[in-house]
Amino acid sequence: MRKEIRITGFGGQGIILAGYVLGKAACVYDDKLATMVQSYGPEARGSACAAQVVIADSTIHDPYVRKLEILAALSQEGYDNYVNAIEDGGVLLYDADLVELSEHTSKIGFKASVPATRIAEKMGRRMAANIVMLGFVTGCTSIVSPDAMKEAVRTSVPPGTEEFNLNALDQGLAHAEKAVAGAGKTAQ
Repeated sequence: MRKEIRITGFGGQGIILAGYVLGKAACVYDDKLATMVQSYGPEARGSACAAQVVIADSTIHDPYVRKLEILAALSQEGYDNYVNAIEDGGVLLYDADLVELSEHTSKIGFKASVPATRIAEKMGRRMAANIVMLGFVTGCTSIVSPDAMKEAVRTSVPPGTEEFNLNALDQGLAHAEKAVAGAGKTAQ
């Protein structure tokens, strides 16, 4: 098993943290192997940003995403940059309020949206949109188990914010449950 995912957005959204947490969930709590490669623009906030995560059951010889199976987009620019790289039958998960789909989605096997930023804003911290998206990714793809993701979030966020972030994760998981039920299948 080898799964390749790219989480993309802009600086300041916690994209790199999301990639780290996903990899940690796989390695530390789901007994898999993972690599993460990050990229971002020269500005600290507002520039394009992406985390490439490869999760596998055996040794990963190439840490880069070569066959993009899952794209989680938290910005229009990130979506525009990577939507064409999604493999046939791949998975597209995106922020409903920040990404407008183009005509390039016909080859995608499963696509679903979550209002991650809006949910985080209603919770009182826009910065939690990345954690909402991680819940959504986890619930829609089963790339890691929900229990592994919960432990990875709990042990990766700043002290004192654990419960808040676990609630954000649960919000994403709940939206994934609805998306999967509506599609009649789980994305793989």
